[in-house]
Amino acid sequence: MNYDVIVLGSGPGGYVAAIRAAQLGFKTAVVERESLGGICLNWGCIPTKALLKSAQVFDYINHAEDYGIKTDGANADFGAIIKRSRGVADKMSKGIKFLMSKNKIDVIMGNGNLKAGKKIAVTDAKGATKEYTGKHIILATGGRSRNLPGLEADGKKVIGYRDAMVMPTQPKKMVVMGSGAIGIEFAYFYRTLGTEVTIVEYMDAILPREDSDVSKEMKKTFKKAGMKIITSAAVTNIDKKGSGCKVTIKHNKTGKEEQIDCDVVLSAVGMVPNTQNIGLESLGIKTNKHGFVEVDDYYQTNVEGIYAIGDILATQALAHVASAEGITCVEKIAGHHPQAINYNNIPGCTYCIPEIASVGMTEAEAKEAGYDLRVGKFPFSASGKASAAGTNNGFVKVIFDKKYGEFLGCHMVGANVTEMIAEAVVARKLETTGMEIVKAIHPHPTMSEAMMEAAAAAYDEVIHL
Repeated sequence: MNYDVIVLGSGPGGYVAAIRAAQLGFKTAVVERESLGGICLNWGCIPTKALLKSAQVFDYINHAEDYGIKTDGANADFGAIIKRSRGVADKMSKGIKFLMSKNKIDVIMGNGNLKAGKKIAVTDAKGATKEYTGKHIILATGGRSRNLPGLEADGKKVIGYRDAMVMPTQPKKMVVMGSGAIGIEFAYFYRTLGTEVTIVEYMDAILPREDSDVSKEMKKTFKKAGMKIITSAAVTNIDKKGSGCKVTIKHNKTGKEEQIDCDVVLSAVGMVPNTQNIGLESLGIKTNKHGFVEVDDYYQTNVEGIYAIGDILATQALAHVASAEGITCVEKIAGHHPQAINYNNIPGCTYCIPEIASVGMTEAEAKEAGYDLRVGKFPFSASGKASAAGTNNGFVKVIFDKKYGEFLGCHMVGANVTEMIAEAVVARKLETTGMEIVKAIHPHPTMSEAMMEAAAAAYDEVIHL
């Protein structure tokens, strides 16, 4: 069983790498232990967006009178919402199966383990093991929820993102540990359906990797929605005796403790790479102190012919990053000359309502880097399209270098901004300057006009403020 390329893992890094390899004429196989599409498609990106859409529809109906429509209100069927989400994921997984067949990629189900001589031993569900040889082996095994010592998930009272997607009943009270994208999205989902939500964040602000204006806007929005937000604090103990949980929270600055009662705690404190038990040590493949695989610019490890992409690298743990790494890796193997990925131009999106999208430097990072800045900000409250849609909260913020007009960063909060951020990504890729954004005519009325207006604000030429 010899292949040109064997990919271990079929998430958005693995299956994309396999398809590109097949397109380039390589005899290709994918090894998958669970479901085609990996975590993103089955337990991450796709099913969570289905949940969030249900929450958004529920919210729309409950505010129908704001649009001149009278209803008798709405009741959320929690079980039906979960069922719809799983159905969307199942359909997409079948789509990946079709793509594997279409591209003549062999799918080998089982647990893969690296062996010497560019081999992978795959053990199937019945315990039978077969070996497969690949001239090139790409590791794309992804990541999983990080557990804090003493606060480990048990799948019942302390849960991770997978459990949060398939809870049998809706909890009345939830504590969310961590306020990155995963924590924020689930906090929005459960709060919108009526759960009392408390967010606990160790850093000084929620969404700590975002621009400070984004963090402030979302804190204000979430508090208005009835969430309790506790920053500069840590969960130090979870007492699971009895029917619920007693969560002890210690404030970093004062050392004071408080206790919150809830039904369930969602742990959303980051991810760790799935690098255990896949044979890295037996081949001497190097990892850093956090367990991430070390690679060169084109994803080859220190062992010739073995590559790694996606969440097992110390790059951004995002589906679109894994896909881009997979394509770049395979094209390099094929002898092409792909451009190395610029990790400073990776868009990040959070799909709560309002949405959050960003790319490039925050204002604080740009100042720390020594740039003299032009900063422009345009609120959606001044947007005709946003007002007509009833979605006029949020803003677009752009950051330019004053000397050359270099587009350093873009940060958005608002309806559908995850669809708008690509303009900034492409503009930065093409080294577009601030004035070129200002003079690029945007259609009216659209939310995207806010990009042009924000750029104009940076140059003191804004019209609608």
